[in-house]
Amino acid sequence: MVTGKDRQKQLAREHYQRQMQTRVEREQKARRNAIIGTTTAVVVVIGGVVAATTLLGGDDKADPAASAAPSASALANDPKPYDPATGTCGYVADKGSGQVKDVGVPPEKVSTAPATMTIRTNLGPIVATLDSAKAPCTVNSFKYLASKDYFDDTRCHRMGTDFPILQCGDPLAKADGKNPTDGQGGPGYRFANENLAGAKYTRGVLAMANSGPNTNGSQFFIVFGDTGLSPDYTPFGTVTTGLEILDKVAKKGVIAGATGDGTGAPKQPVVIKDVTITSKS
Repeated sequence: MVTGKDRQKQLAREHYQRQMQTRVEREQKARRNAIIGTTTAVVVVIGGVVAATTLLGGDDKADPAASAAPSASALANDPKPYDPATGTCGYVADKGSGQVKDVGVPPEKVSTAPATMTIRTNLGPIVATLDSAKAPCTVNSFKYLASKDYFDDTRCHRMGTDFPILQCGDPLAKADGKNPTDGQGGPGYRFANENLAGAKYTRGVLAMANSGPNTNGSQFFIVFGDTGLSPDYTPFGTVTTGLEILDKVAKKGVIAGATGDGTGAPKQPVVIKDVTITSKS
């Protein structure tokens, strides 16, 4: 028998995935408008070519021409996954929503050595082992951002109680339940999805939030229960210490938004003071 609590969990899962899709559509629209603006300027020179260029450059799935033949520039700007032959990852500039804390772009050369991440929060440390072998581009990005003090004094902006995740990594989030741009911040670059085959988001999993395929930036979430999410979010580590912190925060509740899915900014603020990552040679 389906209980009210089961229904709340289902609603929370569905809302999380709808929210991710909304972000995709918003960013696609922004890119499409930029392309139209560029091609409109070209119309004076090449006239009738502009219609074809706009269709090919667009990202609207309702337009069969767009999905059938993406532009060469779009392909060139797609982040390249890890190449084991060269030991490199591709990171591409992407200002997204414009809510950016720009610290540059990670080096392409990466290490697949095991690593440990310590997230020092106002409530105590959260320690995780990072899977550099299966998610090398993701771990490399975190190492780079940590070295730039990117996460210092940032607030985790979203939590669920029936939907047990804590989402962090937006450097500009206020996490007060009032800021409309919470969840839109990033580092100004993106990289490819990794380690999705068979991915499950159970207690202790550390995974990337995204706004569609290959749009990973700096936002991530920690799972402190079972979520039932589909395998669309790069899992890159496992929390070994500190999950009890999330349990205690969840018990204090969230500042519920208008979505009615039980998620929102945690009433007990979770502030990341510092992130450090150490690797084994």
